[in-house]
Amino acid sequence: MADSSMTSVELFDKVVRDEHVDVLKEAVQRALQEIMAAEVTELLGAGPHERTESRRGWRNGTRTRVLKTRVGEVDLAVPKLREGSYFPSFLTPRRPWEKALVSVIQEAYINGVSTRKVDRLAEAMGLSGCSKDTVSRLCKELDEAAEAFRHRPLEGSYPYLWLDARYEKVRQGGRVRSMALVVAYGVNDEGRRSVLGVEVDVAETQESWTEFLKALKARGLGGVQLVISDAFEGLKAAIARVLPEASWQRCKVHLMRNLLVKVPKSARSMVAALVRMIFLEQSQAQAKQRLRQIADQLRERFPEVAELLEEAEDDLLAYMHFPPAHWSKLCSTNPLERQNREIARRTDVVGIFPNPQALLRLTTAYLQEQDEEWLTERRYMSIGSLSEVSTDIALPVQAKFAA
Repeated sequence: MADSSMTSVELFDKVVRDEHVDVLKEAVQRALQEIMAAEVTELLGAGPHERTESRRGWRNGTRTRVLKTRVGEVDLAVPKLREGSYFPSFLTPRRPWEKALVSVIQEAYINGVSTRKVDRLAEAMGLSGCSKDTVSRLCKELDEAAEAFRHRPLEGSYPYLWLDARYEKVRQGGRVRSMALVVAYGVNDEGRRSVLGVEVDVAETQESWTEFLKALKARGLGGVQLVISDAFEGLKAAIARVLPEASWQRCKVHLMRNLLVKVPKSARSMVAALVRMIFLEQSQAQAKQRLRQIADQLRERFPEVAELLEEAEDDLLAYMHFPPAHWSKLCSTNPLERQNREIARRTDVVGIFPNPQALLRLTTAYLQEQDEEWLTERRYMSIGSLSEVSTDIALPVQAKFAA
């Protein structure tokens, strides 16, 4: 006999861990229904058909929910309310990105294109019996939320814009191909970060980047003074065309990678240490002087490295025209690395997406959550430091970039 001092939830935990499945399944179901009935009574301030002055709402039927336990699958009748919602305390609601992951796995499973890894995940999540109608309903709900987020108006100005792309495997036209997932992040005039746009395209091209940036402008993107990205020529051309008022910062991390492939492994540590000295200078004039000295120092042994440094001088040091308090955040795309790792952690679970929309759905769900978190966190940049970012900053790199 159960201890009378145990709470209903404690009793549930004890029951579902018991191995006597044949005896306890019905008891578990009854216990869970009693827990839900008690919780709804407390939430509404009244029992079924009870009239009290403290009543805060009314019941409105039930919805079916299947719960997997140690005693097997239990059918639950979860109470619904006329106004508001109720979710049982012993269940954990899925976050939007988790729902998106489930939808991807379901699509892959039902369409018979899943890998063994996804098959195991589907089985572990109890998705093997999921119908196409259920998948369609879930996908529609998630896609509507994703579309609303991706096409929302952009208000205010965004002086800083980061652009990035990564490739994921997607099934399309009966074969697996790599598709580009492009993302835009920005910092607004209040110093807060935001996810401005996300899209899936066949590949990174000047045309695809141009359309992506035009769509951002159509939604209200304005006030951009510096764009930070890698040195993909198509992207640079798209920025110059769509955002001619902005300057471009070449990511120093990507540049370092480009430099080091031109150097033997035995000398890479030495070259990397020298190049890092450029970014320790306290002014752009000093940094340019240091860059030229290092280029001259390396020219004899590594002429390609020296040439690349000299060619990239203005693009590499564009961030130094802006307030020093922002330099560490503007000189590379590193501020995006955490988001990239989180995206990769989720997409790696899937491996091969059943279609482009599934990739977009999962990524957008995560980025929307990240955007909401940024709204509640402390400012990424202070308003005081952003007031120093004037619209009349004239960068020498501007004419070269636009050309």
